[in-house]
Amino acid sequence: MELSALLTSQVLGVGAVFARIGAMILFLPGLGEQSIPVRHRLAMALALSIALYPALPVGPVEAGAPLAMLRILGVEVTLGLWFGVVARVLMSALTFAGYQVGIVSGLANALAPGQGAFEGATLVASALTMAGIALIFVTDLHHVIIGAMVSSYEVLPQGALMPGDLASQMVRAGATSLYLGVSMAAPFYVMGLVLNVGLGLANRLMPTLPVFFVATPVLVGAGLLVLVFAGPAMLSAFIESMSDWLGTLTF
Repeated sequence: MELSALLTSQVLGVGAVFARIGAMILFLPGLGEQSIPVRHRLAMALALSIALYPALPVGPVEAGAPLAMLRILGVEVTLGLWFGVVARVLMSALTFAGYQVGIVSGLANALAPGQGAFEGATLVASALTMAGIALIFVTDLHHVIIGAMVSSYEVLPQGALMPGDLASQMVRAGATSLYLGVSMAAPFYVMGLVLNVGLGLANRLMPTLPVFFVATPVLVGAGLLVLVFAGPAMLSAFIESMSDWLGTLTF
């Protein structure tokens, strides 16, 4: 093989890897946040593609078949987007839990800049999302994410598209995210039920009591107090769920 043809095939191989990893980084928690400039994410995806290419079960791509090359790139981009979107769906459990906490605690109107792919997020949702992103790096979960990128080529080989399996996994990720979000917000449901029932009974016993003015500070204070005690358990449940899902691709 001529040197030019060899170099071309190697470059096309790196390009095929970049198609998947670059699509992943568009949505991956931590590595693909909107707060990171696009050029920095692009440079990180390119650097990861070049660094991981020798360790991947991907051979050089021949330049003599452009249609086959386009098919490979299309499949790789699809798989990368699926990987990133599923991880982002799991990440949305924190946002959902934050919305529920805000509604129960009377903080739903306290808006904050959106984190991730969600706009108009509440203050609690943004705080939980930022804490979850910070924990990804503190617990070295980003190393597991990079390991899952490598192992994804064993689970989903290059050029192999399995629409049925991808769709079923996406549905399972959505169900897991909803279950996780509801379970994280469960203590606040109990708190809201107890406080609202108590304030309703107080209003029946004392009709002149201005329940609205009394209930708002009580709900806000109780919500923040419960968040202080339940917050570590909520974030721990999110990190465990994310690491378990990544572990299915890593091992």
